Amino acid sequence: MAPLMRRVLIVDPAVASARLLTEVMRNIVQVQVWHAATTRKGLEAAAQVNPQLVFVELAGPDVDGVEFSRLLRRSHLPCRQVPIIMVTATATAGGILAARDAGVHEFLRKPYTAKDLLRRLEAVTLHPRDWVEAVEYVGPDRRRFNSGDYSGPLKRRSDVGATPDAQRISQALKIIRSAIPAAATDPHQAMRALLAQTVELQRGAQVTDNAELAAAVAEFQRYLAGVAQSGVMLPDEIARHAADVLAFLPESKDASGKDCAA
Repeated sequence: MAPLMRRVLIVDPAVASARLLTEVMRNIVQVQVWHAATTRKGLEAAAQVNPQLVFVELAGPDVDGVEFSRLLRRSHLPCRQVPIIMVTATATAGGILAARDAGVHEFLRKPYTAKDLLRRLEAVTLHPRDWVEAVEYVGPDRRRFNSGDYSGPLKRRSDVGATPDAQRISQALKIIRSAIPAAATDPHQAMRALLAQTVELQRGAQVTDNAELAAAVAEFQRYLAGVAQSGVMLPDEIARHAADVLAFLPESKDASGKDCAA
């Protein structure tokens, strides 16, 4: 784990809490630690030191861990995909869900032991999850089985019976479908999502030896390159050019038994 967390950023308004976490971390591995006491300073520090691991307090004076995570994930910083571990003494179901939906990797509840911390560190370094670049959500795949260390049931209807490659292709197609209308309201993230998912689809096409999908995606990528250069994003136009790609989206039954796109 050591090479994956040499630079650590702690965003916490409580100096004593940050110092304690630093001491526990240094008992586990040799690290350089930076401390920021506010959300704003945390983002500034992230830009300056490019951390490999971030701890952020859920809430405190001038610190909003959920907002910090959301802003970092949607930023242009090189560390925007860095593992984030949310720390708090008041873990509620709402807080945990908000942290997860902001792109946090793990949740650490105070008071914690060195063993508790070590387990979180192992999760974010040794069992990384797929990265999801969508519009509504940016962060690690919230489905735990994508860590390669999950042995529980696959609860989503679209996951059951599907191979991992088919799951990834289906997810990429769904993200493209949802990103197209967002081009009118959040063009930057919509384009980032579209580009990221075409790369994922090309990988999937290669693994599954699907030449038709690869050709459709390549044509769509050429179109997106022109759009990115012009800076003009029109949802209707994007949808028209994406039609051949979205034709590969599998169909499933909705609640009424009617055929619909998955």
